[in-house]
Amino acid sequence: MRDDAFERGRALRAAIFGPEGMKSFEQADSFQEPLQDLVTRICFGEVWSREGLPLKIRSMLTVAILVGQSRPNQLRNHVKGAIANGVTREELREILLHATLYHGLPAGTDSWAIVTGLLKELDTHG
Repeated sequence: MRDDAFERGRALRAAIFGPEGMKSFEQADSFQEPLQDLVTRICFGEVWSREGLPLKIRSMLTVAILVGQSRPNQLRNHVKGAIANGVTREELREILLHATLYHGLPAGTDSWAIVTGLLKELDTHG
């Protein structure tokens, strides 16, 4: 069902994650379409697009939460999105340090390695 929330979510997803981040949306088959609809319409069209928090803070919160969930693929995607939303490397470092304190060393050290590798990759490939 394509409605205002879906279109708002699609535009926001594209703005935050760019063409690379839209591949899962564009390449979704009929089996994956319900998931992509949920992510697009509810996650980005209803929640991320709310005015209560700026995108930068939403990104910061999401990165911290993903550290605790030990979700490396989502963490990589959302760190890229956080950078697009204005989060600096220094802020990412502080988020990782703070999240490690509360989520624990195993999840934290894995997340530091993922983010460090991603930042090096971004430095190399622009």
